[in-house]
Amino acid sequence: MKVVGINGSARKDGNTAILIKRVFVELEKEGIETELIQLAGEKIRGCLACMKCLENKDKRCSNDSDSFNMYFKKMLDADGIILGSPTYFSDMTPEMKALIDRAGYVSRANGDLLKRKVGAAVSVARRAGAIHTIDSINHLFFISQMIVPGSNYWNLGIGREKGEVEADAEGMQIMRVLGENMAWLLKKING
Repeated sequence: MKVVGINGSARKDGNTAILIKRVFVELEKEGIETELIQLAGEKIRGCLACMKCLENKDKRCSNDSDSFNMYFKKMLDADGIILGSPTYFSDMTPEMKALIDRAGYVSRANGDLLKRKVGAAVSVARRAGAIHTIDSINHLFFISQMIVPGSNYWNLGIGREKGEVEADAEGMQIMRVLGENMAWLLKKING
């Protein structure tokens, strides 16, 4: 089994990556392979509304000008997907939104390719807005017929400067429980 985590932050290895990696610790304890993709520095374009994915049905976006198709292939090959984003004005980063829009469209155009995969949203905020970010990411999971595990609180951490989230003991504990629940769910589904 494999879980791919996609960090939508503009900061490579920042607070969002730290949270995703904390979830990975629990998955790896259960023998689940993990891979972290970081969108920092990537220019992921939003959906062009060209409708070619509906026409081509080749599990790809026709826009090959960026790395989207490579990332989407990794999502397809994984049993579980973690999408993480810092909170920008109470929502996800534009890169994460572009990835979600295109992944959702290509998946649906090709017979619901993400159906029954396990998906978890993770967010970090300086102070507030992370719940809306998590909710926005979960919209992709739910419309794609994915299965979403929970934790013992919202999947968020608090921190602004790189590494500050590690001082959020409750946030790190929430990621631990999320990882445990995600591993349990993946094992039940793929039993």
